[in-house]
Amino acid sequence: MAIIQGILVILFSAWMVLDQQGLVLTTWFPIMAALFVGLIMGDMKTAMVIGGTFQLMALGVANIGGSSVPNWGLASLVGIYVAIRTTHNIADAKAVALAVGVPVGMLGIQLDVIAKLLNTYVTHAAQKAMNEGKFKKMNRIFWIGPLIFSLSTALPTALCVIFGKQIVSQILAVVPKWFTNGLSIAGSLLPVVGIVLLLQVMPVKKYLSMLILGYVLAGYLNMPILGVSLVGLALAYYYFTTNMKKSAAPATDNGAIEEDGDDFDE
Repeated sequence: MAIIQGILVILFSAWMVLDQQGLVLTTWFPIMAALFVGLIMGDMKTAMVIGGTFQLMALGVANIGGSSVPNWGLASLVGIYVAIRTTHNIADAKAVALAVGVPVGMLGIQLDVIAKLLNTYVTHAAQKAMNEGKFKKMNRIFWIGPLIFSLSTALPTALCVIFGKQIVSQILAVVPKWFTNGLSIAGSLLPVVGIVLLLQVMPVKKYLSMLILGYVLAGYLNMPILGVSLVGLALAYYYFTTNMKKSAAPATDNGAIEEDGDDFDE
């Protein structure tokens, strides 16, 4: 069973980067990666706690214009796999996931750059084949691009799957206890940075009342996140429909005025 889980995690990591380069539907985001890895590993609670931590760290960060950013999806995937394999409680799992996942996520920057550099040669080779009229060859060359991107995530994942326990054992043997405790605290603090970055680009002042309402529901009434989300959805729907009616109202009023004016002229 452990071998099958390892193979599925490696295959999922290979697909994850293709989704990011394509439609970006689900699997690139840490929380979605956690969902699938949790299903594979059979420990959804630990996976979602770790995935949520990395997701909050990733808020406000985007690879705009082809720039490379830390691969928090890969960090979440690797961190969850190693943590579930080596720990038995969520507190230790978060520390292990951060100790292993953060370096892998930062390594993802370099691997992404290397993959993009190699794909420039792939593009030129395909263009050369096209200029020579060899279209079948051009199509075959294009398949190398997705393969390179897949390897950029599958290789580090495979290393962690194969040597995960040894890597964690060596890290925990060298790193003092106060440092791993610090990682756990950092895991709780870093999401705040992601939330602050997100709030900077949101119209907080305009919708401050909504923000306060959400804080009261979660902080004082202990409402689950799904309940808070449904309340937010209801308010957003009400705001949308109200504004649609307001935007349509002036046109109707103007039409009525114009018709009244025409009748007066007659």
